[in-house]
Amino acid sequence: MDRMLVVVFDTETKAYEGKRTLLLLENEGSIVVYSYAVISKNAQGDVTVNLGDDPGPMGALAGTSLGSLIGLLGGPAGLAIGAAVGLVAGSTVDLDNARVGGDFIDDVGKRLTPNRFAVVAEIEEDWTTPVDTRMEAIGGTVFRRALSEVKDVVDDEDTAAMKADIAQLKAEHAQARADRKAKLHERLNQLNSKLQTRLENARERRQATEERTKAKVEILNKKAGALKAKAAQTNI
Repeated sequence: MDRMLVVVFDTETKAYEGKRTLLLLENEGSIVVYSYAVISKNAQGDVTVNLGDDPGPMGALAGTSLGSLIGLLGGPAGLAIGAAVGLVAGSTVDLDNARVGGDFIDDVGKRLTPNRFAVVAEIEEDWTTPVDTRMEAIGGTVFRRALSEVKDVVDDEDTAAMKADIAQLKAEHAQARADRKAKLHERLNQLNSKLQTRLENARERRQATEERTKAKVEILNKKAGALKAKAAQTNI
């Protein structure tokens, strides 16, 4: 099962030990790690990625579920930091793209208080005990949530309603007196802008989903190839 994993630690040293433990668990075959990063929350409460850390097999976090989760944990200031270093894709930082519920963000946020650190990762695991046991042994508090399906299309009914409103406003605008045309035109522009934003966000989420799926397939194929090569060497 694909899951979002967050393990919170009291110190940066422990967080990096947690990252090493995560990768060791993958090498042992207990989990598959698709992407990961070590993050920190400063005294002002801003969350950012520790830039000395490699953001996992998927590379750049922009457009990924993990990048969106980090942005949500950081709040407005955290988003600005993320965007500045090219790790968080601004308009795709939302719950739909993060693929977790708001309650998960709240639960992690209560533990990830200022001056704490965390390992965040998108993983595949069938059994929670290996991760829980190893992370708890080094002082980590584990949070996980199964990833929901990405909402990569807009709500058809909502979109249809917006288009109907636009059509009505256009009809009114065509028949309105001069003193009303300006107000109707402004409302039309606002509604058109809202509709286009909705469609663009859906397009971005769809593109991010396709890229994420392709990256996961490549990671799994690479791991399968490595296992095959190892087996071949063992049989020699």
